[in-house]
Amino acid sequence: MRFQRRIRQPACEGTIALLLISTLAGCEGGERTDPYALMEGEAIYKAECASCHGAKLEGQPDWRIRRADGRLPAPPHDAGGHTWHHPREKLASIVKLGMVPPNAPPGYASDMPAFAGKLSDKQIDNVLAYIESRWPPEVLAQRAERLKR
Repeated sequence: MRFQRRIRQPACEGTIALLLISTLAGCEGGERTDPYALMEGEAIYKAECASCHGAKLEGQPDWRIRRADGRLPAPPHDAGGHTWHHPREKLASIVKLGMVPPNAPPGYASDMPAFAGKLSDKQIDNVLAYIESRWPPEVLAQRAERLKR
């Protein structure tokens, strides 16, 4: 009779495996993202973005309805939002500069801060890669098709 030895795996190993699988699946046109870049993006997202856009990328309630001050609540970045409709370059510009021209019309009031000077372009790209890594394959496919136009 042959004995099998069970090796206890750390709880985080499944998370790392999922991260690697989503990384190998690629984002935006099949490019591969460094898993460490995704981890950095996730950490920055949690520290800088989640307080408004939600820990699960769910956004604020009633994000399509203007508040009394005329501003829109923070939109979701999950598959239910519209973030995936926009090219990464546009999203990077919004994160870097905020909701000011050319990202919004003149005079547009928004709570979205500009992260230029606080986050490098690479860090912004890593946050966006993290957000994209959370979208299901069908949203990534729809996005790729939309961005071809």
